Amino acid sequence: MPIANNDPLADGQLIIRRPFFSFLDRTFRVSDAAGALVAFVRHPLLKLREQFNVFADEAMSQPLAVVKARQMIAINFAYDVRDPQTDAWLGTLRSRGLKSLLRDTWDLLDQSEQPIGLMEETGHSLLRRFLPILPGHWRVVIGDREVARVDQVFRFFVKEYQLTLQATGAPVDRRYLLACALLAVMRENRREERD
Repeated sequence: MPIANNDPLADGQLIIRRPFFSFLDRTFRVSDAAGALVAFVRHPLLKLREQFNVFADEAMSQPLAVVKARQMIAINFAYDVRDPQTDAWLGTLRSRGLKSLLRDTWDLLDQSEQPIGLMEETGHSLLRRFLPILPGHWRVVIGDREVARVDQVFRFFVKEYQLTLQATGAPVDRRYLLACALLAVMRENRREERD
């Protein structure tokens, strides 16, 4: 997985925010530790095949990444993350389907579809299915190294998550790690809306 040049996600601490109430889509704003916007996502809810674009600005004029589901219906959904300018592959995530009922778990795949790591929900995942007010936590591991963490921060009227990108020296594009975090957060939001 290549490292992006001029990485707008260079800050190791990012905040993902989503307004608590929205109607036809979910909007996510990603800011750095100083509060500057570094990424923006408007995730439509009424698409047959899930896809969303990550932009560097709210005007949606500077695309950073495209995340697209391979299937419309599946148990183990796979999502490809690509560079919007070159269509270069940045990474693939595949959910573990029924194994994710109690704890969200995703395999991170290389270009030959072999697992190279995972993203998993940590903490009291089973208890959170019944008490969604408990904050969520996820970790992203490649090989034997943790490369990112997502920790929900309790706030009124806004959903907020802290994304910590570890300085491991691993050759992973931070846009891919942001896509992993956004998919975890979106899965969490869908589960809460069903309850």
